[in-house]
Amino acid sequence: MSRTPTPTTPPDMSAEQQAHRDGFVRVCGIDEAGRGPLAGPVVAAAVILPEGYTLPGLNDSKKLTARKREALYQALMADDTVQKSIAQATVAEIDELNILRATHLAMRRAAEGLSGGVDFCLIDGLPVPGFPLPSLSIVKGDARCLSIAAASILAKVWRDHYMNELHREFPAYGFDRHAGYGTKAHMQAIHDHGVTIHHRRSFAPVTQLELPLG
Repeated sequence: MSRTPTPTTPPDMSAEQQAHRDGFVRVCGIDEAGRGPLAGPVVAAAVILPEGYTLPGLNDSKKLTARKREALYQALMADDTVQKSIAQATVAEIDELNILRATHLAMRRAAEGLSGGVDFCLIDGLPVPGFPLPSLSIVKGDARCLSIAAASILAKVWRDHYMNELHREFPAYGFDRHAGYGTKAHMQAIHDHGVTIHHRRSFAPVTQLELPLG
């Protein structure tokens, strides 16, 4: 099922509280990062926040500076009362399944990776067909639901760290600057140096650049 709650600023725990009233005990928020890039995995995070949880500045990752996201990421990761799981779908899986199905796979892995299990999932975006756990999809959930906002930060920053590591292996591509997105500089690097094993060959811009000339 899907619901678009009345927007709130900042995100709150209304959706989590409603799920508890509906009889669910372990309620997580799920979000992903990296659907659009030409390179790198798609990453999902699942987060269960303790009742009454607060963290100043916690919001949709897209509304935050990189420095603020990093600080919130470190705070969430260091807090043992916050239960979290981060998972990915690889470039090979993206090329085999397509990006949407690979994203859903990463979300499922994140939920299933929570220690102690989960009863109900609040998922950012549109409904996920065949999701194996009871769930509610919330459009723009990262701006409305606190556990989804936390998941958005963990997924985004974890993936940024991963792309920084890839930059050390492939410095010519600038993964530390664009995280694999199709910037002009990234497209030029692919043109000049070809694709790496971390590029999504099923994505049209990469496919076009791999075609022989003439």
